[in-house]
Parts: sequence; C-alpha cells; structure tokens
Amino acid sequence: MITGAAAGIGRATAQAFAKRGAHIGLLARGRVGLEGAKADVERLGGRGLVLVADVADDKAVEAAAEKLEQEFGPIDIWINDAMASVFSPIMEMTPEEYRRVTDVTYLGYVWGTLAALRRMRPRNRGVIIHVGSALAYRGIPLQSAYCAAKHAIQGFTDSLRCELIHDKKDIHVCIVEMPAVNTPQFGWVKNKMPNKAQPVPPIFQPEVAADAIIFAATHKRREIYVGFPTVEAIIGNKIAPGILDHYLASYKTQQTDEPRNPNQPDNLFSPVEHDFGAHGTFDNLARKFSPQLWLTKNRVWVIAIILIIIAAIVALFIAHSRHA
Repeated sequence: MITGAAAGIGRATAQAFAKRGAHIGLLARGRVGLEGAKADVERLGGRGLVLVADVADDKAVEAAAEKLEQEFGPIDIWINDAMASVFSPIMEMTPEEYRRVTDVTYLGYVWGTLAALRRMRPRNRGVIIHVGSALAYRGIPLQSAYCAAKHAIQGFTDSLRCELIHDKKDIHVCIVEMPAVNTPQFGWVKNKMPNKAQPVPPIFQPEVAADAIIFAATHKRREIYVGFPTVEAIIGNKIAPGILDHYLASYKTQQTDEPRNPNQPDNLFSPVEHDFGAHGTFDNLARKFSPQLWLTKNRVWVIAIILIIIAAIVALFIAHSRHA
C-alpha cells in the first residue's frame, strides 16, 4: 500500500515497485492521478488497485486496506506518504488549516499504521515505512503546520518501535528522512506568499526518494537520511540550532521570482483533479543522484574497504620500520 500515490514521491515509488512486479494499492483522494499511477504500474510490469480515499478518514483507510487484501492478498509493505501543507506565516494561518494539515500529514500516518498493524500483527511480519523529512528535526518558517506534523511522526514512531519490541513482533518500521524533492506539490499547495512556492535548494528528483524507500523496504534500517542536505540539517540543528534560526529566517529560498497566481486551486481541503505525475516543475534544478544515499546503502562495503586500506597502510608502515 502506498498512500499519496497519485503524484510526487508516492507516484515515483509506485513506479519503482512496479518494475519489480509488485502488486500495489494506490491510495489518494484524486481519481485522475490514481488512474495515471495505475497505468504507470501496469505498463512497468506490476499490478495496481485504485483506492480513492482521504487518509484523514480512519474508516476510509481501513476500508481501503480491506479491499486491497481482498484483491491482492496480505499486505507485506505499507508506505505512508500522503501529505498536505500550507505556505504561510504562522499569524496568517487559520485553525482549520492547522487541523487539516495535522489530520493528513500526521494522523494520516497514524491511521495508515493502525490499518497495517491490524493485519501484520497476527501474521507477525511486515514492513511499515514513513516518508519523513529533514524538517522533522529542523522546523523552518512558512511551513509550521507541516514541520509540526513531521515532528509528531518521529515521536509516534519511537513509541511504536518500543511497543513492537515489547510484544516481540517481527514488524519492521523505518522512517526515510527526505530532502527537498521536485514534486508537483509546489504547484497545488495552498500558498499565501506573494510568489510561487519552491523546494529549498538543493533539490532532488523523486526517483532518488523512491530508491531510498525501496531500499528501506528490503533492509532493516531504523532510519535513513536521503541527501547531504538532510544530514547537514539534522546534525547542524543538534550542534548549532541558534545559528540555524537566523540562517533560515529568510523567506526567499521558499519562493521563486514569479508572482503567485491568486486563482490557482489548492488541494488542502479537496483534491485538484489532474494527473500531475511524479515530477514538479524544477527538473532543470533537480539532482538525479545522491552520493550520500549511495554511501548509506553501501556502508558495510565502504567501511570494509576503508578498514582494508587502513590495515594495508599500517602493514606497509610496520614493514618499512623493520627495514629501516
């Protein structure tokens, strides 16, 4: 099951699993985007099931999970990816906007996780992946509701892991912390800034995110950071959070130079029915490869090679000292 499968990271992840012949539940609110995702999946060698549902509705998520298992059998992997956000200063946010972002971006993960656990716990197997963000550790201006929701996911997941250990359940939970990604969300997000929204550079293509999610689904890592910017943000906030407060205080990095279209529809309370695909409008700026992610995925081999090199240097030094 992939929530938020109609576009962006969820869409790219569905494509990546389809190449491996997976049977995939595609869950989101917009049917048009989901039908496009299903066409992608089946073109690439997988099977897709369109599940139109709002992740903020726990009963709808539960019904979608039941339908998926009736169609394709037991759910092995559940990926929580659906999100909503508002680009706005805090003082211009409304209570309804805060509730909606929280209902989707935080509670949507909770309802998805509960639906997955109801099926995985009796079988004592399964993988749950949460698509996180560097913003789970380091909040930034203009996205307070989204950052708060990502922080909440961290706390929820820590509690969940402890309980699964206590209950001796072989269910793996991983958070994949993402950098800025070139997804269509910046064209449909509710935006109260004067200019169009953009991800904070450097930007990565959604296929990089999908690669990390595929890896998380097949390797028992507790948490995976994607991209050096994610590492820098998380570690930097632990070392010098006050400096980051001042560095991130500018609003310019989250806006383009183009004025916002005041009539552009947003998807906060209802879907924008269009097939946006996986990519946003920043292909010319987005990176297709992350050296940091490659190192993370291959850390065992990298460490082994480093140790071999060190051992060889030490051996050469000892041999040279004996001949001196």
